[in-house]
Amino acid sequence: MLDHTHDAGTLSWVASANDPSTDFPLQNLPFCSFRRAGSLEPFRVGVGIGDQILDLTGWGIADLNALMARPSSERRALRHRLFDTLKVGAPEVELLPQVQVEYTLPCRIGDYTDFYTGIHHARAVGKLFRPDNPLLPNYQWVPIGYHGRSSSIVVSGTPLRRPKGQVKPPDAEAPVFKASARVDCELELGLFVGPGNALGEPFGIDEADEHAFGLTLLNDWSARDIQPWEYQPLGPFLAKNFGTTISPWIVTMEALAPFRIPFTRPEGDPQPLPYLDSPAHRANASFDIELEVWFKTPAMIEPTRLSRSNLRHAYWSLAQMLTHHASNGCNLQPGDLLGTGTISGPEQAEAGSLLELTLGGKQPITLPNGEQRTFVLDGDQLGLRAFAEKPGFRRIGFGACDGVITPAS
Repeated sequence: MLDHTHDAGTLSWVASANDPSTDFPLQNLPFCSFRRAGSLEPFRVGVGIGDQILDLTGWGIADLNALMARPSSERRALRHRLFDTLKVGAPEVELLPQVQVEYTLPCRIGDYTDFYTGIHHARAVGKLFRPDNPLLPNYQWVPIGYHGRSSSIVVSGTPLRRPKGQVKPPDAEAPVFKASARVDCELELGLFVGPGNALGEPFGIDEADEHAFGLTLLNDWSARDIQPWEYQPLGPFLAKNFGTTISPWIVTMEALAPFRIPFTRPEGDPQPLPYLDSPAHRANASFDIELEVWFKTPAMIEPTRLSRSNLRHAYWSLAQMLTHHASNGCNLQPGDLLGTGTISGPEQAEAGSLLELTLGGKQPITLPNGEQRTFVLDGDQLGLRAFAEKPGFRRIGFGACDGVITPAS
């Protein structure tokens, strides 16, 4: 899966793309939808390179969903053309500085499914909600997920209002309808579907990569005081669908090829059923991608990092998410979004939510300026970051996924 577009020694004529700290070197080439800031012009498909954007209008690419529907061979061919256009020695073409643009969602998101692949998060949250039975018996056998609300997915930088819902304190006889006091983040990646499958026609685990277009950062905001009352028995509802923030950038699976690692299960754990398993899948279905949570209050000048985790901690792979989703004949479509669920590591410093970091709100976090937080207050900004790096390859970043909570309506 590696080719000349992963060669770390090839530089770009775009100077900022050669900075070792950039998210978008020549070897990345992520997609977005953008327009000039403050204009009324239509949004266009672009590719990030350093601190610039290449407009793909002149390339005949006006609809990212249509590109996502193409076979992976055609997408790789486009990547090769982009690489050759932007590498040192190629004639320079017009670019637009990223600071001069505004973004919208990178594509049309028809459906959104949120999985629950982070086993360390599942255990930690399970201990808070179900101390005697933190990990339900199906978790290690079937990829758990639920269908979310695509209409409330917003692009990075979009403010979200504090949600209201039914809350029932443990000692209360009846619930009350009120603004959530326990708004939380969830550190996730989102997988965008490429070519879909026809209704009633599932695909095998070794075909899953053909249906994966790329990854984006995803914060599936949660109202932790609404969630435990309403999630019984059907699962998440209003505690989750008030807003989901994603990065404006989609990093393609081709760009992430150098960071694939073997998929393994801890010794003694159940192995996946045959439809979710194969030698090829075990060889390279996981990814080594660092994930971070950053936090900034209105009184802080700079954000501070709260935690760092890694996608390698996911109990189920991206390919297994795709394969299981379609295994009953469900028809996935180009642009559908599949969230990984919160990806926490085994240590407290690797927690992907405030719920875990504060032990259910019992242990406040002390920030560098002395302020304390258990959950998100109005005006607080949460940011997610992600990157993949490996000796011999360029660092691949995912851009920003930032959101701020504003007062309830």
